[in-house]
Amino acid sequence: MPQPSFAEIGASKVVCDVLSKRGITDTFAIQSLVVPDVLAGHDVLAKSPTGSGKTLAFAVPIVERLQATDRRPAALILAPTRELALQIVDDMHDIAHARALSVAAVYGGAGIQRQMERARRSHIIVATPGRLEDILQRRAITLEHIQILVLDEADRMLDMGFRPAVDRIVERTPRSRQTLFFSATLEGAAGQIATAYTSDARRHEHVPAVDHKAETEHRFVRVQHEAKVDALVNELKDVERGLTIVFVRTKRGADRLVKRLKDNYVTAVAMHGDKSQSQREKALARFERGEVDILVATDVAARGIDVRDVTHVINYDMPEDRDGYVHRTGRTGRAGRAGISVTFVLGDQARDMSRVAADLGLHKEFSLSGLPTSTSGGGGGGRPRNGGGGAGPRGGRPQQRPGRRERAATAGRPGGNGRSAR
Repeated sequence: MPQPSFAEIGASKVVCDVLSKRGITDTFAIQSLVVPDVLAGHDVLAKSPTGSGKTLAFAVPIVERLQATDRRPAALILAPTRELALQIVDDMHDIAHARALSVAAVYGGAGIQRQMERARRSHIIVATPGRLEDILQRRAITLEHIQILVLDEADRMLDMGFRPAVDRIVERTPRSRQTLFFSATLEGAAGQIATAYTSDARRHEHVPAVDHKAETEHRFVRVQHEAKVDALVNELKDVERGLTIVFVRTKRGADRLVKRLKDNYVTAVAMHGDKSQSQREKALARFERGEVDILVATDVAARGIDVRDVTHVINYDMPEDRDGYVHRTGRTGRAGRAGISVTFVLGDQARDMSRVAADLGLHKEFSLSGLPTSTSGGGGGGRPRNGGGGAGPRGGRPQQRPGRRERAATAGRPGGNGRSAR
């Protein structure tokens, strides 16, 4: 069933014109679900993964509901990482400007004075919790005029220990605000604060099935511990490969793998939590520009990365679980684009990985690897281990390339009632 256009769900002509210039006309599922409710003034709880177009799901109605004459800041978007905050600003800038609204990013690792000055003048602030608290403590801005509050990737903010800061920030906003809560899960702690921060919220869940036929090709490759680097180098020789993210489990493993790739005349950059904000930003910028087309990253560091044209995701180290797999592979095949996901699996990891694959409807793809499944014999049943060397696109973008056909892979392959804080 075709999705409605932004015009059909209530976006103004001026905003639709800007989106059209970016090649965006029709909505994605989460956008068509959320935008009408936000425009109508309802609080919203939305469960949707990264890469589903959720940024425009809140960005479009925010710029439509605010007026240039509103007292500033009038909207606050909280994000867990600097990278995500900057990408939200990038996505919002043009449509906000078309409505005579301004947007500012507030995050750590950059000059605070300039950020305070820009935040004072802006209608919309996109901020990480820590830096925003620094600015609030200096009384540079007030949140008493906030009309709309967005918590993006709220589950990740909780994982990163931001709950106390978020509570203090929400406490400073008016009880009459409209609250939009986006999270990969609405259960557990995330669900509790979602209920606490919102009132009579409209709830939407959009968790698309892994579409291995149309967008992302999923391959599982059986490897030996000592041959993982060689197998990775072979994968990186794919002539159709563009920007590639290689996932590892540990920060030390990321650095070690970059060095081992260099020994094989392959250039890559590492991105993880021990890197400074400046180092992470430079690495991401080089990757986005294509100066280096391989980014080796840990799961936490990669959270919020939204880079267009990532053609390959390679799980050098097997993900911890189903959610980890979805999060990683969601970096490619995004918003209608095609992509390839490759997962290296050691013999004693086969059963754990087969369970994840089966849960995602990827049993056929996993069976092509020749690895034993959770219901077959052999392969051992050990827990996943850290192996060997240490280890995209804006919402609403149009489709580009068609999906690739499935290929077998082996190691020998060549080449709400009450509200709190209100």
